[in-house]
Amino acid sequence: MARIATLQDLETLEARGLAASFPQRSAREILAAQARSRPDATAIRYLHDAGDPARDAVVTYAGLAARVEGAARLFRAHGVRPGRGVAILTQHTVSGQVALWGAEVAGHACPINPLLKPDHIAALIRASDAAVVVAMGVNAEMDYWSTPVPALRAEGIALPIFACDAEADSPGADGIFERLIAAPGDPIRPEGDETALAAYYHTGGTTGAPKLVRHLRGNQAHVARSCALMHDLKPSDVVVNGFPLFHVAGAFVYGLSTLCAGGTLVIPGRLGMRNPAFMGTLWHQVERLGITIVGAVPTVLAGLKGRAVDADISTLRWFLTGGSPLPTELAETIEAQTGVAVRNILGMTECAGAIAVEPVHGPRVPLSCGLRLPFTELAILGETDGEADPARPLPAGETGIIALRGPNVADGYSDPALGAGSFLPGGWLVSGDLGMLDAAGRLFITGRKKDMIIRGAHNIDPQMIEEALLSHPEVSAAAALGLPDAYAGELPAAFVTLRAGAEVTGEALVAFLEDRLEDPVALPRSVAVIETMPLTPVGKIFKPSLRAEATRRAFEAAAEKAGIAARVTVGAEGTEIRVAEADVPAIREALAGMPVAWRVTAG
Repeated sequence: MARIATLQDLETLEARGLAASFPQRSAREILAAQARSRPDATAIRYLHDAGDPARDAVVTYAGLAARVEGAARLFRAHGVRPGRGVAILTQHTVSGQVALWGAEVAGHACPINPLLKPDHIAALIRASDAAVVVAMGVNAEMDYWSTPVPALRAEGIALPIFACDAEADSPGADGIFERLIAAPGDPIRPEGDETALAAYYHTGGTTGAPKLVRHLRGNQAHVARSCALMHDLKPSDVVVNGFPLFHVAGAFVYGLSTLCAGGTLVIPGRLGMRNPAFMGTLWHQVERLGITIVGAVPTVLAGLKGRAVDADISTLRWFLTGGSPLPTELAETIEAQTGVAVRNILGMTECAGAIAVEPVHGPRVPLSCGLRLPFTELAILGETDGEADPARPLPAGETGIIALRGPNVADGYSDPALGAGSFLPGGWLVSGDLGMLDAAGRLFITGRKKDMIIRGAHNIDPQMIEEALLSHPEVSAAAALGLPDAYAGELPAAFVTLRAGAEVTGEALVAFLEDRLEDPVALPRSVAVIETMPLTPVGKIFKPSLRAEATRRAFEAAAEKAGIAARVTVGAEGTEIRVAEADVPAIREALAGMPVAWRVTAG
């Protein structure tokens, strides 16, 4: 098939028809096709110990298909069928993959972040109509069993819980997953077609009602095949995928896409890309395993900056990244350092992980997320009454709200009421990002609508500040956000971490930005240097905790300016300012106009 580099190449592919270009319409069809055509080829190489190659576990396509069938039989025997699912609480492991695909054959899957609080996990299990739970058993690296599992029982989860990837006895387990799936039996044939429910993927944070995205079989298969085409994946490719399976990148963008192409997935142990033994020897792992592609978020790429290439990495074809905007300076540095191209992607859970992809055979265009997926539509929408309006598409070059529709768009949320403003009539999904399309069909992110800093009536794109900070040679990570202000509503502020040994101050960084920001009102009021940047489990910067810290600092500064001693606490219910009884009227006056929920208490 011809290489995809341009929008015209996509249109040529589409002229062949969906059925010809996307022959498999479910994960099971993808795995079955590879097991038939390449049964002895390596599907997964799992690194139990990055320092000991003898401990690598190798699974062929035939072996993977057999384990998936065994998992489907196990789940069906315990009540999993269309409408019932399997809750999966694991890291990215072979058994995690097997449980995911086996659940989708028998019924549907619900991968869950095991680090969520037990009450939230329990709510997700119930909301997903799970009949069975598969959880990582006792091991020396990650304890997802001794505390979380009893807590789930205390929350009233009485379902069978099977332990997987255990290195020791896992008390209370209803069976060992790997043993149970080895039992012989007849194959379980999935019911329904590509429009059947394949999985629930949770999104929307860790508080409030469970927000589960309904992935259909066709959504997942479409993203997998699209990414395989646009990344030019081949059977000879060896792809590092350290993303967790409860994240769409780990499951579909880098996972199922590699399997769709008949390539080999390299999983760097339970810790994924946070595995220091693997990341510390990455160049040697490339040489040893013939790695051709590394998938990583920008924060992981930033950790490679300046690391001497001390091995033969000639097999390495691409670095693929996404999850947050790709700083141009970072991409250029990595490319100059390694001679390996970096390409970007934009995705979200609500479309199985991919909205747009930078084709590896096209140029890397600064700040671009690439082209739409085959057989999908991308639009930049104007607003009506503050909401994205499909009746107001904007022309190329104009900024608006990004929306998409096509076979990758999920079937809404488990609770349809949560889809208001996101899933619109006509099949449109609103991403919440602000962006523009150029004349060549390339998508550019200009900010996030709800992440926008609004100073008075002036909108400030936080990405602009972050890009400028990351151009400083001593800055390793940066996050810009709005600092609550009683006068302006918000003032721009930023948090940064520094490279080892760096000693630059926040004041010096503000001065550094003065000549680098085109919009003078975007100059941050402050830049705070912190030891560690808070990250999500997949390595994205976690801004909610930074916003809480920024809010605390803003209220403390306001109290100090008013000459009032105050203790400030920021919580889920808002900001509490505790002052002496005599200071209550004065602090209320000083804080009038603060654009966040707050309350004053005396004591």
